[in-house]
Amino acid sequence: MHVDASAMVAIILREPGYGALAARLAEASQRVTSAIAVLETIIAVGRELGDRSAGLQVLREFLASAKVDVAPVGAELVDGLANAHLRYGKGSGSPARLNLGDCFSYALAKRAGVPLLYKGDDFAQTDLA
Repeated sequence: MHVDASAMVAIILREPGYGALAARLAEASQRVTSAIAVLETIIAVGRELGDRSAGLQVLREFLASAKVDVAPVGAELVDGLANAHLRYGKGSGSPARLNLGDCFSYALAKRAGVPLLYKGDDFAQTDLA
């Protein structure tokens, strides 16, 4: 399972619906995320806690306890990223309106052929829903 920043933020901050996300994450045999999703999560959690460095520490603890690995990203992902942006990105006309981090989550999940754990409606507008 690929874990998007939206899901990590929701679980860490115990946002509404976090329990269902945490349960799905716990059931997954494989858990990965992207470096971009990690940074998005650090920023969001740090902002919410009012301490940017705390966001990093909390995220590290989450990744370790939830056994989420950070997927390597190389040149082979360029086509997947471009396709995600062209098909579902902001400005594409798609109701998904994926941002940069979303395109990474989409492309990595698509490449690996794994489900995507997310919060919100943006990915529900893609073929990964």
